[in-house]
Amino acid sequence: MQDILSFAQKNNVQLLGTGNCQFCGAICSKGVFECIENYTNLLDFLEQQSLREHFTRFMSIDAHALQHSEIHGRWSNHFHLTRLFLVLENNVVWDYKKSPQLSNHLKEYKIKHSNEKLQVPSLFDRGNINSTILCEINQKEGTFTTIRNWAESVFEAWKSNRDIIQYISEGFLKKLKYEK
Repeated sequence: MQDILSFAQKNNVQLLGTGNCQFCGAICSKGVFECIENYTNLLDFLEQQSLREHFTRFMSIDAHALQHSEIHGRWSNHFHLTRLFLVLENNVVWDYKKSPQLSNHLKEYKIKHSNEKLQVPSLFDRGNINSTILCEINQKEGTFTTIRNWAESVFEAWKSNRDIIQYISEGFLKKLKYEK
């Protein structure tokens, strides 16, 4: 598995270790590395909470990955945006077994669409919530609402890809119904 440094290099991006996050604009002193550390702390916090909606973790993973797409693989954008579409637009209750099913569906999709790339929103225009704001909710109520708002704002930022993602989602939902 490649790490963020490998993906950044592959995408001709130099990761900055000082100042605010170069992707989402989070107020940091150690750049993207602190942003990722803050997000990891949020995941730890979510693991400790008993949230009504267990798929909050998935929405947060998708939102963070899409805000920092240059440090993930190209098809990662398809996966995370499709999962957000399925949860936010189709009200799919996500669980761990659906992730490999979506991944397999995308493997099949890639065969016919190998050159497809999603349009990546401009830096700092990938949603209006970032790790700085998310760190503040660790001690407050409203975690689910804030994460859902974050996911929705990131999803909105990627709206130029809606037709592609809707097509992938429809195929996945048909396959999911067939497998049940």
